[in-house]
Amino acid sequence: MHEKIIMFASPVFFLLIVIELIVGLRRKHNTYRVNDTINSLSLGVMSQIIGVFLKILAVGMYAWVFQHVALFKLPADSLWVWVSGLLLYDFLYYWLHRMGHETGILWAAHVVHHQSEEYNLSTALRQTSSGALLSWVFYLPMALLGYPVEVFIIIALIDLLYQFWVHTQQIGKLGWFDRIFVSPSNHRVHHAVNDIYLDKNYGGILILWDRLFGSFIEELDQHPVVYGTRSPLRSWNPLWANLEVYQAIATDAWRAQRWIDKLLIWFKPPGWRPADVAAAFPAKAFDIARPQYDPPLAGARMWYCLLQFMLILQVTTHFLAAYAGVPLAYALAYALWLIAGLWIVGGLMEHSMRYLKLEVARLILTMLAVSVTASWFDTLNLPTIAQGLIGAVCLASLLALWIIFGKDSAARPVSD
Repeated sequence: MHEKIIMFASPVFFLLIVIELIVGLRRKHNTYRVNDTINSLSLGVMSQIIGVFLKILAVGMYAWVFQHVALFKLPADSLWVWVSGLLLYDFLYYWLHRMGHETGILWAAHVVHHQSEEYNLSTALRQTSSGALLSWVFYLPMALLGYPVEVFIIIALIDLLYQFWVHTQQIGKLGWFDRIFVSPSNHRVHHAVNDIYLDKNYGGILILWDRLFGSFIEELDQHPVVYGTRSPLRSWNPLWANLEVYQAIATDAWRAQRWIDKLLIWFKPPGWRPADVAAAFPAKAFDIARPQYDPPLAGARMWYCLLQFMLILQVTTHFLAAYAGVPLAYALAYALWLIAGLWIVGGLMEHSMRYLKLEVARLILTMLAVSVTASWFDTLNLPTIAQGLIGAVCLASLLALWIIFGKDSAARPVSD
C-alpha cells in the first residue's frame, strides 16, 4: 500500500516542484540545478525500488510484535487511537531522527538525505535505501502498545508526506506556526552545516519535541544556512551516495588496533575516530566556503541524461505496480535494471566516459532481452509492435550517444 500511495502522490510532488522552480526564477532566487535534481530524484526512486524488498523489516517485524507481544489491541476505528498514534509516532520519529545524527551506523543511512548542497522540494524526495534495516526498531513501542498495523502504516505515511513541503527556501518564517510545527524555516536549519545550526531541529511534524529536549534553534538572519554535509559527497553516483559512510566507517574499523574501537566506531557520533586511526590517517578540515560540486551539464548532454532519467522514472512506476505478481528472480532482475540505469545516468553527468560503454551495453542488452523473451521481466507479454517500439527507443538512444558523447570519448583518456 505504501508504494501505491507514493505513486499516486508523485504527480503532486512534481507539480509542486515545477511551481517552486517557477517561483524561484521569478524571484531571481532559483534553487535548482538539473544535475543535483536528477541525483536527488534518483536516490528517491532507488529507495522506493529497494524498499519493496525490505518492507518485511519495516512492517513485518511490527506486525509480528503486534500479533504476539502486544499488551493491548487498540481499535482501528477509534479517533483517539489515530490521534494518539500520530503523536506517538512523531515522538518516536524524533528519536530515530536524532539518533540518525548521533550514531554512526544510523548516520550512514540517513546521510543520503543531507548530501545535496541545494535545498528545494526535490531534496525531500532524496531518501536512503538502507534506512529500513534498523529504523523499524524505534517504532516497536507502538506495536507493543497495540496500535494496529494498518494504523501504523497510514500514520507513517502522513508523517512522511507532511515533511515534503518544508524542504523549500521560497517560504519564509511563519510566526506562531514555527513555534509549534516543523516549518520550512525550522527544517532549513536542520539541513545546515554551519556550526551554530549543526544537529538541531529533528522533529517530523511537531517542533515541540526539539523545544522539550533541547535540540531547537531558530533560523537566524545573521547566519545564512549553508547546505550539505561536513564530508561532501562530490558525486552524482546514487550507489556511492548510499555506501560512502558505511565504507568510511568500515575502513576506520579495519584500521583500528583495539577491538573495542572496531565496535565502538559504529555507535559513536559521526566523525568520531579511534585515536590511532585519526593520527595515522588525519581527516581533511571542513571548509564551509568550499565551492559546490557542479560539473558542467548543459545542451544535448543535459537533455540526454534528463530524458533517460524520465524514462527510468516512468518504468519504475510500472515496477512498483507489477513486482508483486512476478517471481522473485524476475523482480530482482527488473530492480537491478532500473538501478543500473540510474547509476549510469549519474556517471554520465560526471563526464566519466567509462559510463558511456556501460550505457551502450545497457541499451543493447535491453533490446536483446526484449526480442528473445518477448516480455518485460515476465510482468507482461510484449506484442511485436511493443518490442519494435522499445527497440526503436534503444536505437535512438544509441544514435544520440554517438552524436553527443562520441567526440568527448575520442578526446578523453580511457581511464577517465
